[in-house]
Amino acid sequence: MEITPSILTADFCRLGETLAEASASGINWFHMDVMDGNWVVNRTITFGPALIRSAREHLGTNAFIDCHLMITNAEETWDQYVDAGVDLVIAHIEAVDDFPTLITNLHDAGVQAGCVLNPSTPIEEVLPLLPDLDLVLVMSIIPGKGGQMFMPEIEGKVRAFRAAIDSQMSVGGRATKLMIDGGIKDHNASMVAEWGIDISVVGSGLINDRGTFSENLEAIRTALKT
Repeated sequence: MEITPSILTADFCRLGETLAEASASGINWFHMDVMDGNWVVNRTITFGPALIRSAREHLGTNAFIDCHLMITNAEETWDQYVDAGVDLVIAHIEAVDDFPTLITNLHDAGVQAGCVLNPSTPIEEVLPLLPDLDLVLVMSIIPGKGGQMFMPEIEGKVRAFRAAIDSQMSVGGRATKLMIDGGIKDHNASMVAEWGIDISVVGSGLINDRGTFSENLEAIRTALKT
């Protein structure tokens, strides 16, 4: 299972140092949480294309950057994130009116398309899109705030997506990636890997005051080996 850090809990004054430490630790995939102060329940505003562009310039072209758009107007603004240098745009099924058109627009622009669903959203809302999606992100917390407790009740949803993706691949379909986000730390990383997760977003489990990025990442990697 691949680990991608969310920079949401980082000290933005030291963001360049954090990105450099992550890269030196072997991280190649970076997750950018974009909140517009409107869509998420706690009205949080994070950052937008300008910061992502700076991260791209700092990381170079070899890093893979996704943006998780927790915003109301992803259908109208996705191109700003593509212009900023992201490789993958992940939008919420709950916030997009015409998801097939968004997927087409993203693919035509040369980037990957992802769909994310909240813990309470049925899997059936995303399954029809699966053949055209590069990634599905299952939220294991309620979007909008870092540091929440992991919600183990989403296990069935994750396993159902895993089975659907495996079935799709068995007949030559797209190898859609399966991602999880929310409350992932060293004590539960191996569990979600066993569920079938390909990529785990880790925020406060990596970037906190209990250890360096490298130390926290090593703890997660060690847990995945046991």
